[in-house]
Amino acid sequence: MYPAELVKPMREDLTNVGFEELHTSEAVDAALAKEGTTLVVVNSVCGCAAANARPGARMSLQNEKRPTNIVTVFAGVDKEAVDTARGYMVPFPPSSPSMALFKDGELVHMLERHHIEGRPAELIAENLIDAYNEHC
Repeated sequence: MYPAELVKPMREDLTNVGFEELHTSEAVDAALAKEGTTLVVVNSVCGCAAANARPGARMSLQNEKRPTNIVTVFAGVDKEAVDTARGYMVPFPPSSPSMALFKDGELVHMLERHHIEGRPAELIAENLIDAYNEHC
């Protein structure tokens, strides 16, 4: 597990723009039981999370259509919450960072690490925006 002071600025990258942090399995279940669309970002300390995933997620929120709920879990920190969130993302294998869009609790769009790593934040935002325009 990573120290809280190390991940604090990485968490704030998302919470400062309105993402709700989920720290428990129950919180993940409750978030995904809500009606509407929910974007779940599995945050990470890796470089591709800093350079690509978090900026892409933030940029995507500038779209007219956007998820009803935006939440995040942190890999390597919130183990229980991450494990539960990843359970909802089956059949996709666990990866971090990753992003999943749910509609009424059903997985409708997934960005795995291999979709994020090495791709510019703008391309990630565009991918998410296309999903928002279709599902939100």
